[in-house]
Order: sequence, then C-alpha cells, then structure tokens
Amino acid sequence: MPKVFLSPSTQEWNQYATEGNEELYMNLLADRMEPYLRSCGISYVRNDPVRNVTGAIADSNAGRYDVHLALHSNAAPESLSGRLRGIDIYYAPKSSFSRKLADIISNNLREIYPLPDKVRAVPTYSLGEVLRTRAVAVLCELGYHDNYADEAWLKNNMESIARNIVDSLCDYFGIPFVPAGAVRRGTVTTDGSNLNIRDYPSLSGNIIGSAPDGAVMTINGETNGWYVVNYNGITGYSSSQFITL
Repeated sequence: MPKVFLSPSTQEWNQYATEGNEELYMNLLADRMEPYLRSCGISYVRNDPVRNVTGAIADSNAGRYDVHLALHSNAAPESLSGRLRGIDIYYAPKSSFSRKLADIISNNLREIYPLPDKVRAVPTYSLGEVLRTRAVAVLCELGYHDNYADEAWLKNNMESIARNIVDSLCDYFGIPFVPAGAVRRGTVTTDGSNLNIRDYPSLSGNIIGSAPDGAVMTINGETNGWYVVNYNGITGYSSSQFITL
C-alpha cells in the first residue's frame, strides 16, 4: 500500500493578509488530510516542524516513500503584493511520475478553486523538495496568502481542499477514494482459516498479508464490501463478510 511523506510548510514568518501564517495553515490542512489518508489506506509520516526544508528532504530520503508531498501557500513579489491569485503545483521536469501527479492534483483542484484557469502544473528547476527527494515529489502552492480573496478561499475550504488532494493521491496510486469516518475495531470471523489482506479491494488484488480467525483488526474505512484494515502493521483491504465489528 502507498506511503506518503507529508511536508507542510515550516515558514512561520510568512504572514497571511489578515491573521495567521503559512506554517499554521498548511499544518491545519495536513491535519484535515490525515483522516482521509487513513480511510483510503495510505500510510503517512509528517515532517518535523522544528526542522527546515533541508531537514525535511533528509528525513524523507531516509525512509521509503512513494510520494513526497509539500504543502505551501504563495506570496507575490513586493511590487505585486496582494494582486496575484492562482494555484501552482510544481513538479520535477525530468520525472514523468512527478508530472503525472502534478497534473492530477491541478486538474482536480480546478473543480473547487473559483478561478480554474489560474490552476496549473509548473516545472521547477530550483525547488529542493521537488528535485532532491528520492520519492516522487510535488510542491503545492495553494493560492496567494497575501491576497485577501485567496486567503479567504483557503481558510474557508480547508476540508474540501484536504479531501480533494487525497482524492488526487488515490487517482495517482490507482486505489479507490474512501470517505473518512470513525476508526473502528473488528474481529476476524472465519471457519478457522486465515483472512487475506490485499492491496486492492477485489479478489484479484495481491495478497500482502493475513490475519487468523479471532484476530482483532483496526478498520479505517469501507468500500464496496471491503474494509480498509490494519493488522500487525500491514495496511490493506479485507472482505467485510468475514469481519465482525
């Protein structure tokens, strides 16, 4: 199952137009993404807010992640302060996977941003969090925080932005999006045999683990007769037919 390094901004000095700062609101956005990541079966680790971007890159590269996702908001040059709007999703120009992910995210964000023609995927030749990570990486600049309209959109739509971005990750990974809900416990109820855990909610999904009859599993989500489960550190899908909540 996919694993993401989630890297919200650590730039507390970037003040918003009215109140708050970039680090605060990007971490609030990451907070709202976590339940959706969990319900969709996407494992995640967040950056250490005390460390700078160099530390985030080092921590990401020290692990094995499928995607490095950096969350930021933008600011216009001083001469244009408060006058620019739009969303930029930066990708590594030499990585087809980075470009694919940036295209998916930008296409989906056009559905909820009020100026869809100002949402774009952009190659970067300088951003370290995109170019120096081992994992496929993109950096999202989610509007201009020095613009009153963009700031208001970001603050008033945190939940829908979080859901939208996780939905994009699911598109990229080729797994179903599962709405967030309560985390539950379930007991494997079979005829004594093991219950398979698969990497896709289908009998054609690869078996990545199993749980014995009577085992207690964590249930993070549900989709079309399958539970998104975690058992002994393995995250995947198991048939709900053989799990008693």
